[in-house]
Amino acid sequence: MSLLVLEKLGMALLLGLLIGIDRQLKHKPLGMKTSMVISVASCLITIVSIGAVQKYSIPGYTNMDPMRLAAQIISGVGFIGAGVILRRSNEIISGLTTAALVWAASALGIATGAGFYQEATLAVILIIFAINLFPIFIKLLGPQKLREKDLAINIIFSPEGDMSTLIDQISEEYMKVKHIKIKDLNENQQIQLVISTADKHRTTTVYSKIKKIKYVLAAEVETISN
Repeated sequence: MSLLVLEKLGMALLLGLLIGIDRQLKHKPLGMKTSMVISVASCLITIVSIGAVQKYSIPGYTNMDPMRLAAQIISGVGFIGAGVILRRSNEIISGLTTAALVWAASALGIATGAGFYQEATLAVILIIFAINLFPIFIKLLGPQKLREKDLAINIIFSPEGDMSTLIDQISEEYMKVKHIKIKDLNENQQIQLVISTADKHRTTTVYSKIKKIKYVLAAEVETISN
């Protein structure tokens, strides 16, 4: 095995590691092992694809595309990305950022396998900046709506109360109701809400306020990760 191949695979391993560390620190589905495997495997396929042209093509007789095999990586990795996208019972979709990073890890592997080290390194720096630092600046300098978070709320409500009044009381607490789902639950009613509120409002504070509302028997509040 040539030193160049080892260098490319090692570089792909490092770049995949950086992506994996970021996800693992946030307890996301894509961890270090997964991202490194995707990046190294994509790099290897790219190396094989380019090397196969040099080894097996016959000038004037065989017309081969050096990146044809590597191009199939993107569609193949899409299945892995789809696996980390979750649809919860409250109709909220999560895992899109992680799925995008699965695709990005394969792109870094392809770039490294093709010998574009500087481009791949710059890309991974910009990707990490984009998902960690850039949103902070946008929230600080952008409109108020960007400084809001979504909460998924599950409420067990007594049928003696009025649901419209309940929704109005929640809305009065500087919370905007975005989604409502209601169903019967034995003798009571279950109300699932997705609300938007300011980042400064703690999830525990929202929970306490909802529990104090009349006819609310039980409540569950969950912060929805982006």
